[in-house]
Amino acid sequence: MASAALILCLSANTSFADFPRLSSVVARDGFLPHQLARRGDRLVFSNGIIAVAASAIVLLFAFNGNLDALIPLFAVGLFTAFTLSQVGMVRHHRRLREPGWQVAMAINATGATATSIVLIVILVSKFTAGAWIPAVVIPLVMMGCKLIKRHYDAVERQLALPDDAKLPAIHNTVIVPINAVDKGALDALAYARALRPERLVAVVVDLEDTGLQELRRRWQELDLGVTLEIVESPYRDITRPLLAFVNEADRRRTGDVITVVLPEVVVHHWWQQLLHNQTALALKGRLLFRPNTIVISVPTQVD
Repeated sequence: MASAALILCLSANTSFADFPRLSSVVARDGFLPHQLARRGDRLVFSNGIIAVAASAIVLLFAFNGNLDALIPLFAVGLFTAFTLSQVGMVRHHRRLREPGWQVAMAINATGATATSIVLIVILVSKFTAGAWIPAVVIPLVMMGCKLIKRHYDAVERQLALPDDAKLPAIHNTVIVPINAVDKGALDALAYARALRPERLVAVVVDLEDTGLQELRRRWQELDLGVTLEIVESPYRDITRPLLAFVNEADRRRTGDVITVVLPEVVVHHWWQQLLHNQTALALKGRLLFRPNTIVISVPTQVD
């Protein structure tokens, strides 16, 4: 029990101390999410520490805290890391050929041979006791790292600018969904007009219970100088008719950027926030992946 405790203390210390640093280096090279490369408020790699802690919690629950089942996982990972690092040092010495590189390479080659033999013994003897898990997971992690790198490279290529790049000319169509003529709607319309769009239109979805006649009367009284469009919704849905309106506006004005300005009520308590802006959140989610579309939220503070 004492030896197991010492091994686990060493492994926990090594993991929490070094994995965040190692993952930050790998993340800067693009093989892990970039969030792992950033330091937190305490000047440590907080995301890496959280990732290790979450993984440890999952393993403890998955294996019911059974050390006999966890030791093979740790041993395979440990000696795999030892073997790969020693092989890496052998390649390092062969490539740089610094003074005394032959002796250093021989030492690292001996270490790589010893740790690889131990790794093979553990894999064979403890394969059914859980050693098969890292044997499967480690290659999957490597494949995942390559896919992450491929994604970052593809994004970088698509965002790269040619040498003769210029600012593109943008023609803007602004759509402001509203459900009432109130301060939130006026704040959103005022901001939308400040964008100086080629076309500005307010849209209201007719749900048959929104007081449409009163809304039209109030709109005409204010004389805001903005076109008001009424969208029918026979199935009492809001997001789909608005999306159909955005698609139609995009087809009518080919080449325009569609900007959707959403009025949002902002309250000061989280539980009050649950009572508002669910429609705005749904629209944001639906419009997020729509090409040629920009979504802007205009908050109205309410005490």
